[in-house]
Amino acid sequence: MKLTSACIAVALAMFSTSLLAEETTSGFSYDKKRLPGAKPWTSQPIQNDPAEFQFVVIGDRTGGANQEGTFKLAIDQLNLLQPEFVINVGDLIEGYSDDKAELNAEWDEVDELLSKLKMPFVRTPGNHDIANKTAQQVWRDRHGATYYHFVYKYVLFMVLDSEDPPRAAPEGMKDKLELYNRLQVEDPAKAREMLAEFMTDEAVVAALGKPVEFGDKQMAWIKKTLADNPDVRWTFLFLHEPAWENASDNFKAIQKMLKARKHTFLAGHLHYYDYDLLDGSEHITMGPAGASFHQEGPGNVDHIMWVTMTEEGPQIGNIALKGIFDRKGLDPELFGAYDRKGADEEAKPKKDE
Repeated sequence: MKLTSACIAVALAMFSTSLLAEETTSGFSYDKKRLPGAKPWTSQPIQNDPAEFQFVVIGDRTGGANQEGTFKLAIDQLNLLQPEFVINVGDLIEGYSDDKAELNAEWDEVDELLSKLKMPFVRTPGNHDIANKTAQQVWRDRHGATYYHFVYKYVLFMVLDSEDPPRAAPEGMKDKLELYNRLQVEDPAKAREMLAEFMTDEAVVAALGKPVEFGDKQMAWIKKTLADNPDVRWTFLFLHEPAWENASDNFKAIQKMLKARKHTFLAGHLHYYDYDLLDGSEHITMGPAGASFHQEGPGNVDHIMWVTMTEEGPQIGNIALKGIFDRKGLDPELFGAYDRKGADEEAKPKKDE
C-alpha cells in the first residue's frame, strides 16, 4: 500500500510539472508545449487584487410594498452572487405603529427573510422603520444604534440617521398603508389611483420637500468619526433620505467635512433611481427592491447595486432583479410574477375589447 501511494505521488508530480509549466501575465498556468507562442486569451491581469472587495446595496422594501415577493427574490439572487456583505438604505418594515408587538412582528418577518442570506446584512434606518419613539426603541432593542460606522479593508462605511429628529407622519399614515397594500391585491387600478392622490397631496409634497436635519449629537459623531479615520482610501455614507435634494445647513456642513476626502453618498426613500455628481462626488438614490414605484420614468426599476472597491475607487454596476437567474434556467412562472410592467400591461384593456 505504501508503494502504491508513493507511485501515485510521483505520477501526480510528473503530471503537474508537464501540464502546469508556465505563468503568463494573465496569471494562468498552462501547457506550454501546446501553446508555445500565441495564446487564445488576452494578457490583462486576472482581477484578484486582495485589496479589492465587492458588496451590494439594496433599496426600499416597503413604504407601499408590492405584493409580488420581490424582496424575497432579491435575497435568493444575492445568495447566487455571493457579495461579501449587503447594505440596505432603509424602509424594511411598513411601521408607523405605536404597538411594540406589531412592530416586532414586522421585524420578525423581515429577519426570517434575512436569515436566508449567506453574508452579513447591514441596516440603515428609514422613516418607516423608526417613525416614532416606540419604533425607535424597538429598533434600538433589536439592532442597536441608529447611526454607526465600520471600517473594512481601509474603507470607512458610515450609516447616518436621516430621521434624527423624526418628521411628523402624514395623518392616518398607518391606515392608508394598510388600505393601499390590500388594494394592490384586490384592485390594482384603485391602488394606483390612491398612490397618485397620496403623492400629490399638499401635506405629503411639503413633507417630501422639507430639508433633512441632523441632530447635534449625530453631527458631533460624524465629525469625530471622520477625524478618527483620516487615512482611509474611501468613505461611503448611507442614509435613507437623499438629503442633498434640498440640503439643510447641517447637511451642507457634512458635505464640507467630506470635501477633502474621496466619498460616495447612497440613499433611498424616493423609490426611483437617480444619479447626481455634486462637487466631484457621487450622490446616488437607489431604486426599490420591492417597494411601490412612486413616479413614472426610467428610474422605475427593482434592482441591486454591485459595488467593487478598487484602487481607483468604486466600480458600480446596477443589476435589475429580474436580470439574474440560477443554473436551472428561467422559470416563467417565477419570473413572470416579478414582471411589474408586464402585470400592469396585462391589466390594461386591449384595443379590440
